[in-house]
Amino acid sequence: MIIKLALAFGAGFISFLTPCVLPIIPGYISYITGKKLNEIEKDKRTVLIKTILFSLGFSSIFIILGMAVSFIGNVLLFFSNELRILAGLIIIIFSLQLLGFINLSFLNQEKRIHTKSYKNNYVFPFVVGAAFAFGWTPCIGPVLGSILALSATEATVSKGFVLLLFYSLGLAIPFVLSGYYMSIFLNSKKGFAKHYGKVMKVGGVILLTTGILILTNQIQVISYFILTNFPFLTTLG
Repeated sequence: MIIKLALAFGAGFISFLTPCVLPIIPGYISYITGKKLNEIEKDKRTVLIKTILFSLGFSSIFIILGMAVSFIGNVLLFFSNELRILAGLIIIIFSLQLLGFINLSFLNQEKRIHTKSYKNNYVFPFVVGAAFAFGWTPCIGPVLGSILALSATEATVSKGFVLLLFYSLGLAIPFVLSGYYMSIFLNSKKGFAKHYGKVMKVGGVILLTTGILILTNQIQVISYFILTNFPFLTTLG
């Protein structure tokens, strides 16, 4: 399970770095806080609270999706072997999309949901976060879809919950930090832009490897190797 959790967290972080998420982070933080970019660092407490609420908004949607597909997978437990093969194939297809070998146009789209800003309303960031989850799902689809497919192979809904919780943390932690340290984030983002392609390739290779291991029912081999060489990790499983 620890391998899957690490993969889910890494997938969340890759989602944060995608070209359809990272560039709009400053705009979204300015939007939900009601502050201009040069004002954000002057009121870090408000920024911290509202970025956390925003993160809770999109995390709640992703976690619900994870629990839903885990429930469906649990209902179809009789077909667990077929479900595992299907999940592996889905992850492989999504990885090929990230690597550029195939081009599924609907996975390259983004749907932005705009709402009226309420600068002093602490419910607003949560609602916008939930809208973010729905609006950008087509764009981060290959990564999120892979984790949802992985979640469908879990035997219990609680495991699906934890899996998508780690995915959400991988996306939420850098988002909150980027708001709290906005000036540093803006400087870093400029230099990172040229590495978008490399990040997508690395993420694609990781997903492709995972998909093949799940398809061939060999994912436990990696877990056995890591836990054998790093026994202290057993306490985290």
